Amino acid sequence: MSTSVTTKVQVYDPAMCCSSGVCGPAVDTVLPRFAADLAALLAKGVSVERYNLSQQPEAFAANAKVTEALRANPDCLPLIMVDGQIVSQGAYPESREQLLAWAGLIPEPAGGDSVPLKMASSCDPASDCC
Repeated sequence: MSTSVTTKVQVYDPAMCCSSGVCGPAVDTVLPRFAADLAALLAKGVSVERYNLSQQPEAFAANAKVTEALRANPDCLPLIMVDGQIVSQGAYPESREQLLAWAGLIPEPAGGDSVPLKMASSCDPASDCC
């Protein structure tokens, strides 16, 4: 009998005004993309936990690796862990594929019924209209 192991991703965000960080007058455009990327992980069966320093400081204090990282470098947030190991400090992943790779998932290749990006436009690439 085999048991399935679920990958666990934990995100320790810097202090933000709300849990998503997408409120207020100056929204960081990376945050909505990252939230969508985390939702994609959830859809693939990955366990995701996200903590905001201003709202859940006890989660930071309860994790020895996080408190050690904060002592070593106060600018280490956001900090991302996968299965208890730190995979990123100080920045969100640059792409969904990077996050999927950290979680041990292989991104699905483009293909099948999808239309290649270069053919999605009705404009002829050889013309000067686009």
